[in-house]
Amino acid sequence: MVCLRCERPVVSFTFDDFPQTALHAGGAILRKYGAVGTYYASFGLTDQDSPVGRIFSAADIDFLLSQGHELGCHTFAHCHAWETEPSVFEQSIVENRRALDRLLPGAVFKTHSYPQSLPRPSIKRKAGRHFAACRGGGQTYNAGATDLNSLSAFFLEQSRDNPGFVKSMIERNGAAKGWLVFATHDICGKPTPFGCTPDFFETVVRYVVESRARILPVGAALETMNSCVP
Repeated sequence: MVCLRCERPVVSFTFDDFPQTALHAGGAILRKYGAVGTYYASFGLTDQDSPVGRIFSAADIDFLLSQGHELGCHTFAHCHAWETEPSVFEQSIVENRRALDRLLPGAVFKTHSYPQSLPRPSIKRKAGRHFAACRGGGQTYNAGATDLNSLSAFFLEQSRDNPGFVKSMIERNGAAKGWLVFATHDICGKPTPFGCTPDFFETVVRYVVESRARILPVGAALETMNSCVP
């Protein structure tokens, strides 16, 4: 547990499962505003069709890194963060790391997001051994006392019909000088229940830019937090 309070609020944009639309549509919107995001990958899903659309390919990893985005861990097998046995969950973390190393020798995941659920305590302890931070959900921002093994996040698809509420969350984060981590999945014209449209996503990015918060991927944001913790 750490205590966060920064001179300037921070916002991160994250994408779970890493469907291709998140990179090619969502990433293009972020680049338009001079920003980059964090993409949480399960290498066991590579090149598959999924409930959030087509999952990334090996070529997408190269493109992602060339654009300055961060690649994060989402377990190899997309393990449920509450229902999976802790030892199995940890082994899937290790397997995902090995898959990354085979593709990009020497590359490492700095951060992680929990698939499908908030983690049970035993899984949180296992995951915390491997990463600088692990992201969950909770529909709020991080400020004050913060558990880096279960960072709060705000899933955009849950408010994709209410951009005003998302804007109010950005404003609340700004007033608290906190760290707001947005999360979603696919970005496309006909999104799945787990994603949102490009127009909605761009509206949110524009709100953040207008708020003058710093937009940073999760790993880079953590580095700034080191200078923010009292």
